[in-house]
Amino acid sequence: MAVSIPVAKHQLFDYPRYWAECFGPAPFMPVSREEMDQLGWDSCDVIIVTGDAYVDHPSFGMAVIGRLLEAQGYRVGIISQPDWHSKQDFMKLGKPNLFFGVAAGNMDSMINRYTADRKVRSDDAYTAGGQGGKRPDRASLVYSQRCREAFKDVPIVLGGIEASLRRIAHYDYWQDKVRHSLLVDAKADILLYGNAERAVVEVAHRLSRGEPIQDITDVRGTAFIRRDTPEGWFELDSTRIDRPGKIDKIINPYVNTQDTAACAVEQAKGPEPESAADEAQVIELLPHPRLERDRTVIRLPAFEKVKGDPVLYAHANRVLHLETNPGNARALVQRHGDRDVWFNPPPIPLSTEEMDYVFGLPYARVPHPVYGGERIPAYEMIRFSVNIMRGCFGGCTFCSITEHEGRIIQNRSHDSIIREIEDMRDKVPGFTGVVSDLGGPTANMYRIACKSPEIEAACRKPSCVYPGICDNLNTDHSSLIELYRKARALPGVKKILIASGLRYDLAVESPEYVKELVTHHVGGYLKIAPEHTEDGPLSKMMKPGIGSYDRFKQMFEKFSKEAGKEQYLIPYFIAAHPGTTDEDMMNLALWLKRNGFRADQVQAFYPSPMATATAMYHSGKNPLRKVTYKSDSVGTVKGERQRRLHKAFLRYHDPNNWPLLREALKSMGRADLIGNGKHQLIPSFQPAVGSYQSARRKNSTPTGSKKAGRMLTQHTGLPPRETGAGKGQSKRGRNGSGPARKGGR
Repeated sequence: MAVSIPVAKHQLFDYPRYWAECFGPAPFMPVSREEMDQLGWDSCDVIIVTGDAYVDHPSFGMAVIGRLLEAQGYRVGIISQPDWHSKQDFMKLGKPNLFFGVAAGNMDSMINRYTADRKVRSDDAYTAGGQGGKRPDRASLVYSQRCREAFKDVPIVLGGIEASLRRIAHYDYWQDKVRHSLLVDAKADILLYGNAERAVVEVAHRLSRGEPIQDITDVRGTAFIRRDTPEGWFELDSTRIDRPGKIDKIINPYVNTQDTAACAVEQAKGPEPESAADEAQVIELLPHPRLERDRTVIRLPAFEKVKGDPVLYAHANRVLHLETNPGNARALVQRHGDRDVWFNPPPIPLSTEEMDYVFGLPYARVPHPVYGGERIPAYEMIRFSVNIMRGCFGGCTFCSITEHEGRIIQNRSHDSIIREIEDMRDKVPGFTGVVSDLGGPTANMYRIACKSPEIEAACRKPSCVYPGICDNLNTDHSSLIELYRKARALPGVKKILIASGLRYDLAVESPEYVKELVTHHVGGYLKIAPEHTEDGPLSKMMKPGIGSYDRFKQMFEKFSKEAGKEQYLIPYFIAAHPGTTDEDMMNLALWLKRNGFRADQVQAFYPSPMATATAMYHSGKNPLRKVTYKSDSVGTVKGERQRRLHKAFLRYHDPNNWPLLREALKSMGRADLIGNGKHQLIPSFQPAVGSYQSARRKNSTPTGSKKAGRMLTQHTGLPPRETGAGKGQSKRGRNGSGPARKGGR
């Protein structure tokens, strides 16, 4: 029987409207009682509490969820960046009739507040005036507590990227320990993970029909607390990775139970020797769970176990990431004390019609007037950009996109995208004819998917493009090329820039696309992310080898020359990623110097909650492979001095780093790289402090182009990628790294 991605029971626009639809859409969702009175509302049905400034734009989560619920007929109010020191701000719109929707904002509040070195940031791109400190640490948790204090009996629904990444027991970098599921700590009623349109609409309608929140346990993309496994479910035990003695075989959770061949191989293994204490548990696969996958739940190691055992944590992380495909994912359950946190399978991706519906809602596309025109940096960055798709099948281990948006690409139609550009042109103040970005989590995965729906639904690979591009992946860029041509032909549109992260290993599969991009959509420089040059760290990142970058660079330069344009690639790199040695960073520095690049910004690896690379960082194991106590270890960079060294290698040209690099090179037995020769990395002398600036000015311009020198210097003012532009966690939903610009030391 053919298998495919499940179909949603209801399309987003098929639900009967709630009675309050008679009020119609509001110019802005109200943030005060005065606005509610002007709209004729006596109360709100749903109140969204958010850690971001309220911008009524589809790049901001509170606007998307608010407008979507409004379209279902509900009255939605917004409490933006409330004073969390008391419950007063949480009561200003009154008691919601249905629920509080709580989210930290477009970024995890800890990543938003702290640098990769755990230092407090002085600003916040999602706050009016860029002011820092307008939201608490662990904002979702604090907001939930205050909502409960304000109105004890109102259901609390958690959502947003902070909830997605903290839905399970997770390693917390800032406390250097494993924390509970956010659902447990926040004492919320239900948690929605991923882009939660389907879940929030279903929950709202069921609550409005009088169904108790504790009875809503069958919605995909949700997590909730229960006491035991319900009757009729088959539970797979994945709580241990070793076997203390002879036991009955149990199912290997790493095997796709819909794959008959894989199951046959697993069953044919027979009894394992008792001495294999580091092997995963395996038992005979019974017929009924194979046929009723939707009634199977995998029990993960309990919170108390993963908290004290980093290897068991890595094992749990691996199982979690293997259950992310909506076509074959099973439910998961994890014990927290005397309660279970239950995770339903991921949400079904939105269809193109549903994506058009969501992005076609009546957004004002500007911040709420309450800010008085004060600048909100994240809004300024996405003000004239258009999101054309969601998701990413790249599977980079340091990235948050797959955990939040999923790996299946969800696309808007050409007509929907063109209408948004026209609305932006006609309605948004300050539009000069330049569209700053036409993209999403990535620039060029639009309408790219598996050739076979059956294969896509059964696949358990974490990436479609690593270690190479899958033979089943359709790499046709023609629809994206057509979209670019339609967009730049619009009256009043002078330029369409592509600023989203380009997947260059995918782009080289379509020379026509690269030519189109380079000829018409590069504003002098193009940012791409090879992340590293060495196979060791790249294999832990699941990124392609540097050869893919070289192939793209050749095409980029060829088509730039044909177009008569002087354009440059700006590569990004990550320092201190798990699996990176000092020698790897030294080799990267040599590559940078050999190719004439100097990093303007440097970002060390940032262990975000639930990421695979974070599990590597915490456990020293590689969850991309079978995890055992005896499996190969992954080197991690944790000490402050080594992290500084890895960043110093990226900025090999900075005299401030030379003393540290000299010491390191000598201890590595590479003193031959110290000197003034062409092939040496750093000089043997230390210039006087006063001469630093003159030396940097002298070498700041790339060979042969003062114009390019000015352009690339201008790039240094951009914020790190982790602070992003408002499409979730950051513009690309990833952990930051720094760009490099052309120019010798």
